[in-house]
Amino acid sequence: MNDRPAGAAGTGRAGTGDRPARTGVGLSAATAVRYALAPVRRLSLDTVARRSGLHPDLIRRFVALGLVDADRDAAGHLLFDPTAPAALARIQRLRSGLCLNYASIGLVLDLLDRISLLEAALRARSTRSENPPWT
Repeated sequence: MNDRPAGAAGTGRAGTGDRPARTGVGLSAATAVRYALAPVRRLSLDTVARRSGLHPDLIRRFVALGLVDADRDAAGHLLFDPTAPAALARIQRLRSGLCLNYASIGLVLDLLDRISLLEAALRARSTRSENPPWT
């Protein structure tokens, strides 16, 4: 999942590979760990390219930039999480909709993920309150 070159921006996304996935349910995101009970089905580069409609070389470039997480098997082939085609579609929407370069897309993805975590924490905190929401 973390095959990024040193100094590359991390995506903060979890849930792939053999490593534990961090979650913010009930605990802080840094302390909560969950493990997969069954092996996660991985997608090959060709499958991801076919499902996303992108050229495999462009997907390799995204992996090198740290925009998409991928692991390598024993033969050195890239293996992707089943959510990779959706992540690639998100990258393409940011690229075309906001005219961002690929280097800045990593930052935008990190910020969007952080916003999602903060919104989820806010929703969880507001449901535990005795006061009803103002809306």
